[in-house]
Amino acid sequence: MTSAPPEVSVPDVTISSLPTVAAIREASPLASPLRRRGKMSHIQLWLSLLLVLLSSIADSVSTMNQQKDQSIKSTVFLSPPFFLHPGSVANKVYFNIPFPKGHIALKSLDAEVIDENGIPVPLTETYLHHWVIERYYGRKESLADGNSELKAFNRSNFIWMRNAGICKGTLGQYFGLGSETRRTSTWIPDPYGIEVGNPEKIPDGYKERWLLNVHAIDTRGVEDRLGCTECKCSLYNVTMDEFDQALPKDYDGGLHCCYDQTQCQVRAGIQNVSRILYLKYTVKWLNCVENIVPVKIYIFDVTEGEQSVDPSKENPLNLSCKVEYEIKSCKDNGGCVDTKRARLVIPTGGHLVYGVAHQHSAGLGATLYGQDGRVLCTSSPIYGEGEEAGNEAGYIVGMSTCYPKPGSVQVVDGEMLTLESNYSSSQAHTGVMGLFYVLVAEAVPKSQTMLFLSFPGSLDLGLTKHTWSFVLAGGMLTAIIGISYLCKRGSRRPYQPLVLV
Repeated sequence: MTSAPPEVSVPDVTISSLPTVAAIREASPLASPLRRRGKMSHIQLWLSLLLVLLSSIADSVSTMNQQKDQSIKSTVFLSPPFFLHPGSVANKVYFNIPFPKGHIALKSLDAEVIDENGIPVPLTETYLHHWVIERYYGRKESLADGNSELKAFNRSNFIWMRNAGICKGTLGQYFGLGSETRRTSTWIPDPYGIEVGNPEKIPDGYKERWLLNVHAIDTRGVEDRLGCTECKCSLYNVTMDEFDQALPKDYDGGLHCCYDQTQCQVRAGIQNVSRILYLKYTVKWLNCVENIVPVKIYIFDVTEGEQSVDPSKENPLNLSCKVEYEIKSCKDNGGCVDTKRARLVIPTGGHLVYGVAHQHSAGLGATLYGQDGRVLCTSSPIYGEGEEAGNEAGYIVGMSTCYPKPGSVQVVDGEMLTLESNYSSSQAHTGVMGLFYVLVAEAVPKSQTMLFLSFPGSLDLGLTKHTWSFVLAGGMLTAIIGISYLCKRGSRRPYQPLVLV
């Protein structure tokens, strides 16, 4: 066995007593300020890389935590029960309905009529003329819950929070559909949402609440099913409206003839069997609104006529949305189309996010045009072909929707739009509608927000959380070792290596 050099005693001297690299460099005539600056640059580079790593890991973990908050919430609610018998009408208004609370972003609201056993009721039995949900602020001490007649409630207890327009007297809802409800998408695409519940905007002494209006007609055993759903006054034997005002002589049918508790004619011998019904409505929302691009709701009505409408003016005559109109028969045995147009001003522009029309039976679709004639959105009816709920033959069971690519369809402030509504006029129709519901975002979504909200909804956050825990732990360990190493290396004291005994 070779002995150690004479100047080294193995029992008394350890490797740590050897001259360190740092000491040799200090003693060397090559040591210079240039070398020391190079060493500091090396340290700074390592520190910068470690800081970037830690920052990236922290941002990723924060993003994943936000993703958990951004998971879609969904709850199914039921309206109070309403009762119908053959030929009867229920037009109920429910205040302070069950609804998600807090500062949230609404993503969709779907509804349908069900019976007491939870079974969907087909339109051939109960025609859903419309349902609408409106937002309002109610005094905290007000107890206006459940069913309440519009002509009886105290308006001083309410502050109506209507949509962005443009009909100030009517059509103030946030959501609403009719017979087409089961097959019409109400989904608001990412990263958009309808922001509600902001506590900073709710006046002192008030709470945000929601109102539901359900208008349903029982058509079991009626003499003229289409006539009952179109609210022909002759079938309801009505000459006065619900406020005891005489109807105009040229008013043949519409909402003023099929109000709550009116009765459409039924065939002789039909048993007066009552049933209990509910409107089931499903709300989807996000609790976290920081990454949501808010949208404004506009509802356009073709009954505004041929004149230009400027919603910035307070003259109510310029905002008299009549909601419904009549179609005369063309007397041509088919092939006839009734086209109605209205020119309307949108007060505030932005990017079109969503669009859908609302029409009744015999509707052929509606189109919204920009001022230069470009098509902003076309919505077409889907007619049923069977008997089951959601596919009833002869009824509009859905409307097609528009989902433009974000930022691709834009309208400007004060732009003059044209709404066109088409119906078959092979026979006369009363109480038809030509509405167009659009969502407009004033802000362009940031690419970061778009990327964040484009994660699939089925993302497994449990596994991802564990994965990121390992990454975080590894990053922190690397950072500790690296910083410790750099601090020791940068010190003028001799390097103390790890000695295994």
